[in-house]
Amino acid sequence: MHRRQLLKTLASAAAALPLPLAAQTAAQKSPGSIRITGVDVIVTNPGATAMNNFVLIKISTNQPGLVGWGDATCTGSELGVAKFMEEHLTPGLIGQNPMHSERLWQRLFFLPYYRSGSVQMSAISGVDMALWDIKGKVAGLPVYDLLGGKVREGMLTYTNAGGRDFKQVEDNVRKLMERGYKVIKVQVALPGNDGGYAVPQTAAQAAKTKDAYAAGMPPDEVWDPMAYTRTLPKLFDHLRKTVGDEIELLHDVHERITPSQALQLGKALEPYRLFYFEDPLRPEHLDTFRLMRQQCSTPIAMGEVYTGQWDGLFLITEHLIDYVRHDLAHCGGITTGKKIATFCEPYGILTAWHGPGNISPITHMANAAVSLSIPNFGIQEFATGWGDPVREVFSDVPQYANGQVTVNDKPGLGIDVNEAVARKYPYVRRLRPAIRRPDGTPWAY
Repeated sequence: MHRRQLLKTLASAAAALPLPLAAQTAAQKSPGSIRITGVDVIVTNPGATAMNNFVLIKISTNQPGLVGWGDATCTGSELGVAKFMEEHLTPGLIGQNPMHSERLWQRLFFLPYYRSGSVQMSAISGVDMALWDIKGKVAGLPVYDLLGGKVREGMLTYTNAGGRDFKQVEDNVRKLMERGYKVIKVQVALPGNDGGYAVPQTAAQAAKTKDAYAAGMPPDEVWDPMAYTRTLPKLFDHLRKTVGDEIELLHDVHERITPSQALQLGKALEPYRLFYFEDPLRPEHLDTFRLMRQQCSTPIAMGEVYTGQWDGLFLITEHLIDYVRHDLAHCGGITTGKKIATFCEPYGILTAWHGPGNISPITHMANAAVSLSIPNFGIQEFATGWGDPVREVFSDVPQYANGQVTVNDKPGLGIDVNEAVARKYPYVRRLRPAIRRPDGTPWAY
């Protein structure tokens, strides 16, 4: 066949392909010619649930059909992230090659003079995920293959069993054990407290929360750290006597106690062999981790509020924790997650990326990409029970079965967004609770 005729035939064949595949073929042939032509930010709340406003980043390119999706959700600052992205970071991306993800990460980090913080780092995280999504689509490979390939087929996971009293927690643990969970997070309400972290509210507190949301105000919630430190060891004593020693149990302090109380609890919980003791201290009190490590053997996990790879670095270098808990939607995305995991490996520190329900399924896919590809994986938090509106917006979510989470093997992150449906679910103002002690003192979240 004449060369000109051959080229014409190939061009006709490419034009007949579905757009994403045609774009992939062209991009594979000349990835250096790909350029970012647009960045869109969509704030959506599928189902109008409390604190589930997702900030989605779409990066478009000059290759028809070649787009990347990322998650820049930052609960409590969603509109701040969206505006920062639109006004301050997007101009630094237009015209750039999306394949150069490391270069663009550094470019966006140093673009503002006053850098870092949850707003900027959440925006960078969303961009980074979208860039890796594009890279995977160009290569025709899932992102975990670009990071070194699968080290495991599935990821050990856990979910929450909360209750108003010990018996309700026990019953919920048994239900999760029947579903195949090997590790379960347990939380219990405190005597005399209407609310609490990851526990059912009383009817009175639920009514107050509803009224606060209607007024566009943060709900008011009382937390008594002294009652908490008295109650928690009793919960674990009850559970070990009723559900046994085979099930792994963990607990999230959520940084709501003082350093001395954290030390007391870490020591008191030693007999109950926790999988880990999560976020016992606020990031402002990191020096106390030395005391905890010296005086108790309870495994410690920390990091979900960190906003970069440098936060709490000495906790790793001095081996003061056992699990890193960074949230890839806040700390810099897949690029940062891979670096943190690699840095932790020689110290024997495992990963336990933050994976709650108030970050979008895109971040859960990003978590999986890193978790599947690293040797020092520990466990992956995963929010099950996505409702129908979420499944309308997102093409896929990770799947749970028998104590593990798995993901599909599609190119990129394996997830796309139905923009038209996402825009049907606009931002809903749902502010985080304002936590206070019984005497009115503002307290940690």
